[in-house]
Amino acid sequence: MKPLPRLTPDNEPFYKGLRERRLLLPYCMDCGKPHLPPGPVCPWCFTEHIEWRPASGRGRISTWTVVHKAWFPAFAADIPYNVVQVELDEGPRLTASVVGLPNDRLAVGLPNERLAIGLPVTIDFDDVTAELTMPRFRPRNE
Repeated sequence: MKPLPRLTPDNEPFYKGLRERRLLLPYCMDCGKPHLPPGPVCPWCFTEHIEWRPASGRGRISTWTVVHKAWFPAFAADIPYNVVQVELDEGPRLTASVVGLPNDRLAVGLPNERLAIGLPVTIDFDDVTAELTMPRFRPRNE
């Protein structure tokens, strides 16, 4: 079984939103900036005045890698798999994976070869258990 995130009071609204098919971000009520990862205070001005707001779920890949070695046995069946960091339109960056890449091995090569910095993506929701949904991203057309 793959490791699952530990739910805490700070990140529970994030995962509850994903379960409801919504991406929520913590916003500082004093400086107005959104941030990730969720925490008890704003990382910009250190206030405790945080509220959760809906986000667009859109962004662009800011960096990526493809894992070719089974560093963790739970992920061995997924080799090769991608890990991306998406800069959301709202500003924060979220680490996840990209799904829904075209599988045209004969024409272009492996689907992961379609990954690129700046690739526009939109959120997708992956129900990994009956209680937990994880964020993934899909390429989007502009």
